[in-house]
Amino acid sequence: MSGFSIRPVVAADHPQILAFWNPIFRDTLVTFASVEKTPETLADYVDGRVAKGRAFLVAVDGDTVLGFATYDQFRGGDGYVHAMEHTVILAEAARGRGVGRALMTAIEDHARAAGAHTMVAGISGANPAAVAFHAAIGYAACGRMPQSGRKFGQWIDLILMQKLL
Repeated sequence: MSGFSIRPVVAADHPQILAFWNPIFRDTLVTFASVEKTPETLADYVDGRVAKGRAFLVAVDGDTVLGFATYDQFRGGDGYVHAMEHTVILAEAARGRGVGRALMTAIEDHARAAGAHTMVAGISGANPAAVAFHAAIGYAACGRMPQSGRKFGQWIDLILMQKLL
């Protein structure tokens, strides 16, 4: 896909992000979470990341938000200050067109420059496309936690993948 750019999120992007992210919470097993974001909770989420010096980036084509990527510390505590976990979410129309790869490159570069050593992906076992995507961009499977999540009355495995930055 050509013609898109990546930049930091701005508040005006939030309605479009909610429009493609909330259906994932509501309708899929891609995430274990089922509570949709509100304008307020999304603003708090973004502001919290930015306040800690983390990236929250969007891919845009003109005024259209195609997707976002962000990251934060993998687990609490000072022993994990160099281990980050990311989230990458695309609007359906942007999938399979290079947007996810570009977003991941941008947040990995940001995290590396900020001193991160490793990036972790926590992937729903019900999302084989995400496993394939991460493998294609250099992530290696490093763990599987059977039945760690529950949604829609189903137990779901958590797949951990990792990339050294």
